[in-house]
Amino acid sequence: MRKITQRQIELFERYLTVEEKSGATLEKYVRDVKQFVAWLGARAVDKECVVQYKEYLRDGYSLSSINSMLSSLNCFFDFCGWRDIKVKSLKAQRRIFISEEKELTKAEYERLLTAARSRKNQRLYLLMQTLCSTGIRISELRFITVEAVRNECAEISCKGKSRQVFLPKQLCRILDRYVKEKKIKSGAVFVTRNGNPLDRSNIWSEMKKLCDDAGVSEKKVFPHNLRHLFARTYYSLQKDIVRLADILGHSSVNTTRIYTMESGLTHKKHIQRLGLLMC
Repeated sequence: MRKITQRQIELFERYLTVEEKSGATLEKYVRDVKQFVAWLGARAVDKECVVQYKEYLRDGYSLSSINSMLSSLNCFFDFCGWRDIKVKSLKAQRRIFISEEKELTKAEYERLLTAARSRKNQRLYLLMQTLCSTGIRISELRFITVEAVRNECAEISCKGKSRQVFLPKQLCRILDRYVKEKKIKSGAVFVTRNGNPLDRSNIWSEMKKLCDDAGVSEKKVFPHNLRHLFARTYYSLQKDIVRLADILGHSSVNTTRIYTMESGLTHKKHIQRLGLLMC
């Protein structure tokens, strides 16, 4: 009879650390396992109860959230050697268009920048431009250092892989002025008053405060959407999805395709401009 113990969860957490999972990923995997344990109660773990849990999740979560939680559980089951109780993800038709309710446009991004500048939040103003002009993840922001600004290139290490990210000259100029004003001699550019790297939750919160001033829906305003805007803008100009995958640090081009999805309204405009109708 299989039981999930606190000791197993602790060992799983150590395993994820050794596997160099990011802090956010580690936290999510462990949280998902603990949520399953709470639902499970005193019962033993078997394939039937895992399938029941999968059905239970259907009532309160989106398909993508369910699959994400199942992925966490399957990883834990692999770690425990319980591969016979792993479950399959839910299947859905691949989305062709991004929801307009969640797509951050360039105009909205510029309004957010204007709002940050009006609030005299220079750090957030420059931080958003850094994320959006490089396409880096929020977890990779710590690699934007004084040294990287001087070299116009950042060495990013994430998920066991390394890549070079070139920084636009204009970005380097404004960041160079910023670090001199703040007397930051070396290390990360974006830090707290105590010199520690910024926490993603603080950045998220600061961005949300701009929504009313910028007239942008809160659903669109979060750091990762700046990465999506970079990807769509790059692809619209270069049409090179393989190079874009390399820039973003994606192992699969299929992941990159999600980032380059356009809205249904944009696609409709393209279709209307084809000129294939004679009225």
